Amino acid sequence: MERRGVAVKTVMHLLQSKPSQAVYTITPAATVLEAITLMADKGIGALVVTEGDRVVGIISERDYARKVVLMERSSYDTAVSDIMSSQVVHVGPEQSTEQCMTLMTERRLRHLPVLDEAQRLIGLVSIGDLVKDVISEQQNIIDHLEQYIRGEHG
Repeated sequence: MERRGVAVKTVMHLLQSKPSQAVYTITPAATVLEAITLMADKGIGALVVTEGDRVVGIISERDYARKVVLMERSSYDTAVSDIMSSQVVHVGPEQSTEQCMTLMTERRLRHLPVLDEAQRLIGLVSIGDLVKDVISEQQNIIDHLEQYIRGEHG
């Protein structure tokens, strides 16, 4: 994808540049304790909730804090389905990283599942992934400008 002669980075490019393409999932019937344990073990802030190949929700640390801790529920016997967000905002691999940033900012989201045309989960993009990408792009621009100023272009 290009805009004004500049390549626009897509979600697929971002996914391919991530050190790990692993996406961790959990079932709606699992306990919140299982979900929080998996998040802690993997050092992640959200899990995609799936039934077979179908995405049915997303559960985050924020859901845990607001819907378990603050409501005095038990992590041991509360099901993921009881606290997950079932209205999952997602993106496709062809969407631009800029579109993702806009969507996440407007909707106050921290994670976006990436679904292919058949609605199968192929990745997960976090706000951290997008921020790292923006910083990397800015550093590349700075490097190119410094080379240009030093006369190293051509």
